[in-house]
Amino acid sequence: MHADDPFWQLSREALFDQLGTSAGGLTTAEAQRRLQRFGHNAVDERRNHLWILDLGRRLLNPLVAMLLVAAAIAGATGDLASFIIIAVVVLLSTGFDFLQERRANATAQALKRSIALRTRALRDGAFEDCPTTTLVPGDVALLTAGDLVPADGLVLDANSLQVNESLLTGEAFPVRKGSGPTSGEQSPAFSNALFGGTAVVAGSATMLIVDTGERTRLGAIAQSLRIEPPPTAFEQGIHKLSLLIVRLTVFLVLFVLLAHLALHRPPIESFLFALALAVGLTPELLPMIITVALARGAERLAKQKVIVKRLTALHDLGQMDILCTDKTGTLTEARISVVAHPGIDGNADDERVLTLAAVNARFESGLKSPLDQALLAHVAEHSLEGWSKLDELPFDFERRCVSVLAEEHGSRIEIIKGAPEAILALCSQAREPDDAVIALHDALRNRLDAFTHRQAQHGLRLLGIAFRPAMGRHRIDPATERDFVFAGYCAFVDPPKSSATSAVMRLAAAGVRIKIISGDVAEVIEHLVGELKLPVRGLLTGEQIAHLSDAALAVRAEHVDLFARVSPDQKSRIVKALQRRGHAVGFIGDGINDAPAIHAADAGLSVDGATDVAREAADMIMLDGDLNVLADGVAEGRRTYANILKYIRMGTSSNFGNMLTMAVASLWLPFLPLTPVQILLNNLLYDLSQLGLPFDHADPSDLKRPHTWDMRGLVRFTLIMGVLSSLFDFATFGLLVGPLHADVGEFRSGWFVESMATQILVILVIRTSGPAWRSLPHRTLVASAAAGLVAALMLPLSGAAASLGFGGLGLDTIAAIGGLLLGYLGAAELLKRYAMGSRMASRRHRLPRSM
Repeated sequence: MHADDPFWQLSREALFDQLGTSAGGLTTAEAQRRLQRFGHNAVDERRNHLWILDLGRRLLNPLVAMLLVAAAIAGATGDLASFIIIAVVVLLSTGFDFLQERRANATAQALKRSIALRTRALRDGAFEDCPTTTLVPGDVALLTAGDLVPADGLVLDANSLQVNESLLTGEAFPVRKGSGPTSGEQSPAFSNALFGGTAVVAGSATMLIVDTGERTRLGAIAQSLRIEPPPTAFEQGIHKLSLLIVRLTVFLVLFVLLAHLALHRPPIESFLFALALAVGLTPELLPMIITVALARGAERLAKQKVIVKRLTALHDLGQMDILCTDKTGTLTEARISVVAHPGIDGNADDERVLTLAAVNARFESGLKSPLDQALLAHVAEHSLEGWSKLDELPFDFERRCVSVLAEEHGSRIEIIKGAPEAILALCSQAREPDDAVIALHDALRNRLDAFTHRQAQHGLRLLGIAFRPAMGRHRIDPATERDFVFAGYCAFVDPPKSSATSAVMRLAAAGVRIKIISGDVAEVIEHLVGELKLPVRGLLTGEQIAHLSDAALAVRAEHVDLFARVSPDQKSRIVKALQRRGHAVGFIGDGINDAPAIHAADAGLSVDGATDVAREAADMIMLDGDLNVLADGVAEGRRTYANILKYIRMGTSSNFGNMLTMAVASLWLPFLPLTPVQILLNNLLYDLSQLGLPFDHADPSDLKRPHTWDMRGLVRFTLIMGVLSSLFDFATFGLLVGPLHADVGEFRSGWFVESMATQILVILVIRTSGPAWRSLPHRTLVASAAAGLVAALMLPLSGAAASLGFGGLGLDTIAAIGGLLLGYLGAAELLKRYAMGSRMASRRHRLPRSM
């Protein structure tokens, strides 16, 4: 079969025959054989691209391409040393990044496999959980609400099945599905077909898998388009940085080249010198530094029970300044238990109410909510012998209730449970504790409403239970849902999480404001935040939100922290409203209704045990629902960004200062201050000395507030610290030419040593905004910096010094350079606070997640 074949027009028997299967599914052995034949059930296999293609993509990077051009010119002109050094630089910048990204991807894939989606497939006559990627044509799979449809296939049997197909059709409203052939030619008519990647939002079904992997409709679309996702804020920041570097490089190279030609310098030598300056301005190891920093951050978060699915999401997590979350599992213990089941008098427990609730919960086949699970645990010993199920109308977010048609000893009854207000709206009568049925008059209705609100104010969550006789009926008709008899309530409690208050305070101290978005009633949420003493303000209900325009919601949402009785689409509206106000928004969710908001958020988070839809939409999976874990994740995201920014600040300022000095000095000196080979060596050793930066610590100030890309601040830092570097370079130039009377070889050795020492040692000064002696660098950074410094000092003294154009250094020259070095480090310590003064951008300059 192929994804384009109209399998939905065929009978199940015809498909069974074509696929060599049956309603009993496949054997495990046959499934393994078909897996070898059809391959894994995965649509996006870009991570498995040939390594040569990944390497080629890096070589086409504009900065790397510039290095390759310089190497080609050096080789063509016979400058073998320059050719070798540039080749080494290219190898390091692309090779390290290539290896690190492959390693990071391998780690990420291993982590993803630990939370891989699973599907219940019929193998060897019994349903068993298996990885979704191992499904093959001919498998029979069981789906319930909250599942992602794993592949394309035919509905064999369905119970009130509703599927969200917006991924393929763009239509936001769920589509009802059922069994039986169809002759429709358009997607909405495929009422018996399910397509991979769509989501089950209500009901349940068994399906016959027809097409998997790239043969599905989603696979065909992905194969024909292969469109990359929109750039993240992090990627946009890197792009802006690249443009800044390119502008600086083009300006400096053209200036030097034209000036040298105007002074009648040798054209080839001038061109190679200009190219060397261009290489010197290029932060070749930036891709590798970024990859290592993000990979290290992801590995550290994995140890803290947070699995990162998208590496750049670390940056988005650090940028987050608002976190939207439900209360269950994050602010509460998620240990929901039944504490009462009173009748309409609200005074004493009523066993009939519990029995009705137990029948409904036990026979409900769809996705069970935490309340259902608590109810089932409570009635585990409650015998339902004699009861049988006839039909079911699963829960959906419009009705907010679930119905079951059951029979006991020949007597049929329809039992419905759900949100108390939704259940009461369907009732016209009520059952008293003595089994008498009375009219549900206005006074009684008001009394029941008041009881519901009182219990909510005490932090109890309620389910309403109702029933109606159903003699002679075999199916539930949604169109006739009315005239029920209200029986009573089941009351649940979910204790506040003891660590929630401290976790919220940690996030608040880090500049992250908590907003609680819940489908529960306002009184329950207000009781919880009161118990936890959370610093929240304002309240909006779903009913109020429905009457607000997007613009009005954006204004209100910024000043409100509690949202009650919110519908699924309203969660997404709230996230987008906050983003329109310039906020970086995180969202934690675990249900079907959370997926759109998770996807819309800058940092989408889900939890282990969440629905497939929610986990697939998330950028990160929290294996522990404790908000303290998330606070650690925020700190890790900011730490990772801070270390990347250190390399960028150091690289742009030092490179700019040194290259500017050499460009200006080359116009006055009768010889080149450094040869192209020496410039390339300088750049190579300096970059290698910073390999330890991804492992470095971050300042507490870097962790206190959300970060953003601030190009103005970066330019400010580059100009101030770059000019300072140039001033001391010129001072070195003056000493070497004047009092020390250095010849060409000694001049180049002295300037090379001074340049390398100032660049490498200033790392230890400007890596922190506070006094350098109060913040010790990581030992890995110390080791890489020390190795680079030793190599730079030894190079002019090595046997290859003469062939590289270096001369000897006298003690007076070394002493003078040492004095200048101390002066430079002292001046850098004084000026860095001013240079870093505007490094953090205001929220209004925050880059959106996508353009």
